[in-house]
Formats: sequence, C-alpha cells, structure tokens
Amino acid sequence: MKRTGRNACPTQPLMYFLYSLLLAIGFVILIPRFLWDALNHGKYVSGFSERLGNLPRLANSTRPRIWIHCVSVGETQAARPLVAALRRRFPSHQIVISTTTLTGQKVARDVFRNDAEAVFYFPFDWAWTTRRVLRKLDPAVVLLMETELWPRLLRECRKRDVPISIVNGRISETSYRRYKWIRSFVARVLNDLSFALMQSEPDAERIRQLGMDPQRVTVTGNLKFDLVGGVDEQSLTAEFRTRFGFHDRDQLIVAASTHETEERLILDAFRKTREAGHDGLRLVIAPRHPERFSNVAAELENSGLTWVRRTSPSAAADQNCHVVLLDTVGELLAVYPLASLVFIGGSISPNGGHNILEPAASAACVVTGAHTTNFSAIVSAFLAADALVQLADISAEEAPKELARVLKDLLADGEGRRRMGLRAQALCESNRGATERTIDLLAPLLEAPTDREAPPQTYTSQPAMVSK
Repeated sequence: MKRTGRNACPTQPLMYFLYSLLLAIGFVILIPRFLWDALNHGKYVSGFSERLGNLPRLANSTRPRIWIHCVSVGETQAARPLVAALRRRFPSHQIVISTTTLTGQKVARDVFRNDAEAVFYFPFDWAWTTRRVLRKLDPAVVLLMETELWPRLLRECRKRDVPISIVNGRISETSYRRYKWIRSFVARVLNDLSFALMQSEPDAERIRQLGMDPQRVTVTGNLKFDLVGGVDEQSLTAEFRTRFGFHDRDQLIVAASTHETEERLILDAFRKTREAGHDGLRLVIAPRHPERFSNVAAELENSGLTWVRRTSPSAAADQNCHVVLLDTVGELLAVYPLASLVFIGGSISPNGGHNILEPAASAACVVTGAHTTNFSAIVSAFLAADALVQLADISAEEAPKELARVLKDLLADGEGRRRMGLRAQALCESNRGATERTIDLLAPLLEAPTDREAPPQTYTSQPAMVSK
C-alpha cells in the first residue's frame, strides 16, 4: 500500500531544494579540509566513487535485499547481533552494509565478511546519488542504525515505497536541541520513516516531540546489550594474552576511546599509581580516532615509560612493557576480558563519553569521567546499581591526581572491584533481548514486503532497562 502524500506541504520542494543547496555549499567550503585529511590521514579518498553512488558489482539475484546503514565503529559493532538474527530468521534475504567513516568501513568489512553481500560507503545525500544507489540495490527494506536522518534518502525511499526504519535509535539532549531549530523540516523528514525503534523512552519521547507519528515509535531497548564476543574475539584475546604477557588481570588497565588531551592525563595518573606501590601495573591505550595514533605515539615517546605498538612486529620487550598502544580498529572487544579496570574516554574531555557496555559485559570495573551525555541513561542506571565509577567534573589540572586516587583505591580493594565488575555484567545480562524485539517488529516488512503501511506491533511490557 503506497503512502499518499501524508502531511503534504506546498513548501516541501523549496525545503528540499534549500537542503540540497546547503549540502552542496558545505561540500565546496569543506573541500580544503577534505584534501588536508586525505593527504595526511587517507580519509575521504577511499570510497569516494562509492559516495557518488558507484557501488561495487552485485551478483544478479531475485532474493530480497536488506540495506543496513552504520555510521562508524560503534554502530557497526551494535549491528552485529542484528545481522546474525536477520540471517537466522530470514535466510532467503541478502544483506548489504554501508558506513560513513573509514574506520567503520574497515570494521564492517572484517566483522561482516561472511554475512554481507557487499560493504560500501554511504552516498552523499543528493537526489541523484541516492537514486543511483537505490536503483542498484533495489532494497526490500532500509535500516538506519541509531539516528541517521538523511532527508533525500528518506524521501527517495518513500517515493519508491521502500520501507525505511530507524533501528536502535537514540537522540541525545544535545541533538534534540539542535533539531528543534528546524523542527518543521525534521517533522517532514521523520514522516518518511516507516517507524522508529528507539533505545529508551526518553529517546522515543524526543522523536515524538520532533514530529514523528507516535503510532510509529516503539521502544525496543539497546542492541549493544546483546553484543558478545565471538570466536574471532576469543582468538584475539588469546593472542594478546600470549604476546604481551597479560596473564594477571588485576595488573592491567585499559584506556579506551581516548580523545586529545586525555592520553596525557591518563599517562600522568598511571605513573602516579605505579609510584604508589603498583609497580607491576600495565596499560593499554586505544585512541578513539586512528588519525591520532602517531600523536599518541609521540606522547608515549616522551613519557619516560616503555611502550610498544600493537602493529609492530612481536618482540621479547612486549612481555613487560609499561604501555601498549592499540593502533588498530575493532580489537577493543578482545582486550576487555584481560583487564580489571577500564577507563572510557571522551568523558574527561567534554565529548559526551563512549559506550561502557562492552567492558561491563566482560565484568571489568569501569571508570568514566563526568561528561557522559551521549550515554546518560546507561550511566544513570549503572550508577544506581553501584556498577560504575564516575569522576567528578574537575579541571584538566586536577584530573591526573583524582584519576590516580580512584585507580589506587580500586586496585587496593580487589574484592570490591571484582564485585562491581560482576554487578555491571549482571546488569548487561538482565537487559538483553533488544535484538529479538527488533526482529519481531521488522518481521512484517520482511515477510510481506508489499504491505508496507502496517505499523509495528506494540509491546505491553518494556525491557528491564531501556537506555542509550
């Protein structure tokens, strides 16, 4: 059943024209930045043709195709349980994956190498590029991980009667405030969605307030609770343990997804902690952005600590170096089971924090800074369960001393630290199930693709904790 101009507005063509014009102007203005990043970090060069809609050759097939879009590494990892469930429930369907970032592309090509027909870069959101991609893929359904609102893609899908849904959706308070400035346009864009499957009730309420039809909004929980390490991660864990001598979990700290300035603070706190009697303590640092690997290496070179790169050839010094620089993408999930303490970056620097669920699922004791607005519901739930340590909102000058104090206290109380890790793991276990709820809601679109107007079923009970 085709949707017939619901909530049509005579200003719609002008709105989309202005959107495309602004997108083009922004692209031109940012060309120097693109060139700089391309020359220095290799960003944007890879897959540029695909971003223009020139996809890799796909085998001829009459099988229906599911297109899943992930922005970067976090969304790609979150899609893993969804892809596995789709393959089990709908084996006759093909799956294709798109990403926006280079790091997301690398991870997607690795983790979905046996599951996806193709992995490619998401096209620029112009009408001609999205039309080219939709003609090539001819998808039965399009799934947008978290909240990727691409107006042209949504509009072109609607014109072709292709159902498109947000999956594992979230809208932070910051994003919500920004969207409100253009609420009338956002409401029109949201109207092109078949439905939105959101992580939490606050996320659901925000998307309703922005104009999404409430009947098309459902809370399903967070897919990241269902993410568990597979055979590949277990093999990598064993490799890390053997190569770097990570046999004593109580002696390893992992600093994950760190941002600029945080590495220096963490190294300072690490030195202070070692000097306080924990001289066997070791550290793995995993910067959030690969283009900063060299900068962090320079920081380590001047730190006075012994260190090695993960990508360097194996050597005897690996067994007892103070710090390992994890200069790879997608391997953190394999490192977490080796650590007793995990610091999650982007939280001392005001970047909103990153995902705490992966280390929590490994029963690691998780420490985060005060800036966690990107995951506020999760952080609140973990704090309420005494399953997380959060630093106070302190200055960069105070941070090393305070972080060192917290690390020393946790290392001194091994039993308390382990109990906190187990509480975190139990909280993850109790919130699993978002994948199955999501698949159940997607089933009508995938089982009967011609009946695309049917709204999703409504659950009478909510997940134990639905959160971002």
